[in-house]
Amino acid sequence: MFSKKTIREIDWQGQRALVRVDFNVPLKGGAVADDTRIRAALPTLQYLREQGGSIVLCSHLGRPKGGPDPQYSLAPVAAHLEALLGRPVKFVGALVGPAAEAAASTLTPGEALVLENTRFEPGETKNDPTLAASLARLGSVYVNDAFGSAHRAHASTEGVAHHLPAVAGLLMEKELTYLGKVMEAAEHPFVAILGGAKISDKIGVVESLLRRADRLLVGGGMGNTFLAARGVAMGDSLVEAEALESARAILESAGDRLLLPTDVVAADAFAAEAARQTIALGEIPSGWRAMDIGPATVRRFTEALASARLVIWNGPMGVFEMAPFAEGTFAVARALAAGSATTIVGGGDSAAAVAQAGLTGRITHVSTGGGATLELLEGKVLPGVEALMDR
Repeated sequence: MFSKKTIREIDWQGQRALVRVDFNVPLKGGAVADDTRIRAALPTLQYLREQGGSIVLCSHLGRPKGGPDPQYSLAPVAAHLEALLGRPVKFVGALVGPAAEAAASTLTPGEALVLENTRFEPGETKNDPTLAASLARLGSVYVNDAFGSAHRAHASTEGVAHHLPAVAGLLMEKELTYLGKVMEAAEHPFVAILGGAKISDKIGVVESLLRRADRLLVGGGMGNTFLAARGVAMGDSLVEAEALESARAILESAGDRLLLPTDVVAADAFAAEAARQTIALGEIPSGWRAMDIGPATVRRFTEALASARLVIWNGPMGVFEMAPFAEGTFAVARALAAGSATTIVGGGDSAAAVAQAGLTGRITHVSTGGGATLELLEGKVLPGVEALMDR
């Protein structure tokens, strides 16, 4: 799954690229509030332009309920892309049909057109073959650069790839290269770090990483559940009772390769202004809850990372959105940035934490996928990747 043809293997002269991007960005007051995902697509768009291709772009935005909804229009995104590229970007208020086909057919080499939100068409999420065929009429080669949506078999991510030559964009290629290192070509020592609130939706990821990694460091709410499975009294901490049995089985098979917190920063309420104290495990009193890993755990995790050659991190070590409980997560980010390992950060909260710590530029690769990254790490096949041509 990791070796796919890319845009570098196509002669773009006279070709029209139908590019699936991930422009699912936050809007505020009718303008783009965070353009990280748009910027991530720029290398692909610039390459296509330089090689003489014209570009038709499609993306979803938000979760419109089964039809067009002006608040989810991609018009503001097209305007923002125009500003970033410094050249005109056309927009058409349709995804398929006569207006979209007319707009696409007039493009000259180097020109770009943004189509309306893919999810305004009910057939998109159903992977409707008729919609996929209509979409394919807008280009001569399909390019998937939307790794964040590659775990969904939708008309614009999977269906359309069966109607056109289908290749990966540069962002998709980068994601597959780095995540392929984790799944197929890991350098050792390989350390994985997992956090976040729940273990239940990451059990497959834990099992997959334990087959590959030398050490697995676990913090956050996930860590609480593992500690409770070990019989540690967790007070009022977030613990998933229904996942305790799975956690016990994992602990048994992992042995000393799985490192858990030895101390926590606990609070007497789930609030930034709550009273807090550092507590050694086994002593969390009723009414108190673990909100972050403690300083002894930070030292232990930092030592485990010091000799690593490859590190992947997904999920914060505590409630990092509240400043008093962010130190554990930021300390892990600093340890990654300071080391010489290849470092890969899964999307979502971990990526946000690295950005807040001002360390994004010192991480080898920050993934743009949330669910897609987790499914890939679990060993699942991603439909949007599988549909692309193999090398």
